[in-house]
Amino acid sequence: MLDAASWAGRLGGDTFLAQTYHRSYAHFPGTADTAGLFSWDDLNRIIATQRLEPPRLRLSADGETVPLHRYAIPTTNRRAVTWSRIQPADFHAQLKAGASLVLDAVEKIHPAVAAAAEGLERFLGTSVQANAYASWTDREGFGLHWDDHDVVVVQVHGSKRWRLYGSTREAPTFRDVESPERPGGDPVADIVLAPGDVLYLPRGWWHAVTADQGTESLHLTFGMVPHTGADLMLWVVDQLRSCLALRRDVPRFASLSEHSDFIAALRGEVLNELADPRLVERWAESIDTTDLGHAIPSLPYVDGLPARPEITVKLTAPRGRLTVNRAHSTVTFSAAGTAWDFAESAAPVLRTLLTGQSTTLGEMAHSAGLEIKDVADLVSALIEGHAVAVVGTAL
Repeated sequence: MLDAASWAGRLGGDTFLAQTYHRSYAHFPGTADTAGLFSWDDLNRIIATQRLEPPRLRLSADGETVPLHRYAIPTTNRRAVTWSRIQPADFHAQLKAGASLVLDAVEKIHPAVAAAAEGLERFLGTSVQANAYASWTDREGFGLHWDDHDVVVVQVHGSKRWRLYGSTREAPTFRDVESPERPGGDPVADIVLAPGDVLYLPRGWWHAVTADQGTESLHLTFGMVPHTGADLMLWVVDQLRSCLALRRDVPRFASLSEHSDFIAALRGEVLNELADPRLVERWAESIDTTDLGHAIPSLPYVDGLPARPEITVKLTAPRGRLTVNRAHSTVTFSAAGTAWDFAESAAPVLRTLLTGQSTTLGEMAHSAGLEIKDVADLVSALIEGHAVAVVGTAL
């Protein structure tokens, strides 16, 4: 299982974060245990049972999306609901001819991939989306291109060749003032990924990918949501909304002197905020504890959990935090945009949840020395706040 600790071990832990992350590519041969992660059987089942339309499920060849009508037909039921039905023979023909298959957001429909994405989110402190890519030929599905986010690639089956060309514009973004220039010359790295290999690429690195090793290829790409200086500044402005200088109307019809005074007041507030040496720490805590996580219902328990020790639950907001308030003998648990204050005796329960592993009410009650009912009430409050969900009903 690729949890946070496993990802840290495979990518190099603190050394990766300090020396590689956002800086350069890194290839980790054979470091990922892909058994049970994602398979051809999983992909076939998802395509067969889910009504997936482009861009969620799409085919791409030479950098262009293959028109849906070439491999699917519209189907309408008796209630006039229409969707696209994959025609397997036409679908296969497109793939045989060199199209690549892309399935976006696999973590939403596959538990093992969801667990891996959540583990990477815990390690890197940012939201993660996992896409599946399948190819059969040496034809490039997407051409030479760059991504506007960092990626971690896990080769699941077969082999795939990655030609890496580096970046031509430092830290390009989705909303940018100019586009990176297409690179020239030879690649800076030419890598063939085998099953279990992991590849990290920073945002903006040009790459071309082909399945030219004589075998079909299946890999997962975990894309990380970037957090830029622009995002930090937007957060800073939000923190300053209580300041009068930021609430006042812009004096567009006033004198130049009044314009200058207005800007000086804004500058003073912003510079004062930026002078805080803990600013980045405060920002990180804020985005972690307000991230809404994953929306998972807890049916049939719509009115709180019964005191049943075998009910299994897990945290749905992977970046929640626990703060100990020793002066008041309390702890504060912050996740999904809410902060709860509990007695210090609840800390073992909350620490267990923060591991991200599924656990039963009984296990938490035993480790904390609490009554089952007290644990059920605590977890019920967190379920109501969208921070925890039932993953085993015991029914």
